[in-house]
Amino acid sequence: MSEANNNFFLRDILGGHMVELGKKDKSVVVVNADLKGTCRNGVFEKEFPERAFNVGIAEQNMVSFAAGLAHEGFKPYTFSMAPFISMRACEQCRTDVAYGNLNVRLVATYSGVSGGISGATHWSMEDCAIMTAMPNMVVLEPSDPRQAKMMIERTLAYQGPIYIRSSVEPVPSIYKDDYSFEIGKASIARDGSDGAFICSGITVKYALEAARRIAEDSNKNIRVVDMHTIKPIDRKAIISAAMTGVIVVAHDHNKIGGLGYAVSEVLAEEGLAVKYANVGIADEFVAMAHAPYLYQKYGLDADGLYVKMSEMIRGKA
Repeated sequence: MSEANNNFFLRDILGGHMVELGKKDKSVVVVNADLKGTCRNGVFEKEFPERAFNVGIAEQNMVSFAAGLAHEGFKPYTFSMAPFISMRACEQCRTDVAYGNLNVRLVATYSGVSGGISGATHWSMEDCAIMTAMPNMVVLEPSDPRQAKMMIERTLAYQGPIYIRSSVEPVPSIYKDDYSFEIGKASIARDGSDGAFICSGITVKYALEAARRIAEDSNKNIRVVDMHTIKPIDRKAIISAAMTGVIVVAHDHNKIGGLGYAVSEVLAEEGLAVKYANVGIADEFVAMAHAPYLYQKYGLDADGLYVKMSEMIRGKA
């Protein structure tokens, strides 16, 4: 597990933990598209060389190959960058994997704009919109090292396809030893009744910092809902958050088709009226820049979320 200034890199954890899965289940195999270094799963190949496959720079072939392995009873974990899995291999994810409801795990790094100066071709601001639209597909996004381990552990027993998107930006340790993870059930990273952040992945750490500062400055307690499962979404957690009267959704994704859209759909279907904001990447091709700068530009960092929530709770009835 790589650590920098008490922060962790989720791709190290997701890739590195594959060895433990391989030890537990002999049907686990890893399929790469020539990015085992980027996806940090080279250790699995060293431990289980006969169960590791590198198809080369051919993501469409990687997903179809994994589907074939699943048909034969294996549990393939495919690794690549989020835009390559969700867009370059989109048809294969839909037709070869989701259509057959196969036990293929699509593990995707470089989600959102976390890839920074890699630029728009290597970002995935659209992947949740694409993958959540596929029947049978579960979409997950970890925010914390402990959660990431538990998340990939839970995929062993789950029946059906799963897409996991993760940032390449470092994240802090959020959850304690007694943390329990369940697919489809949001985690409450911080409780509160004066408003609620609903977020996932990298934005959870920013929401926690914003909530802490609001508590210090105005004595308002803001809930932070870690919606690690984007599909199927936890409707009960959203309904409960709506009882605070204010919801700010923060997601490292295009504002269209991301977590904000999923949350607003639940609110509308349940007939819940709340003060609501959807904070995400604008519907435009973003100029190349380091990720922290981009999070600041689009209001996704702690400063931006602090300002947005403060404005919304100020006039709360």
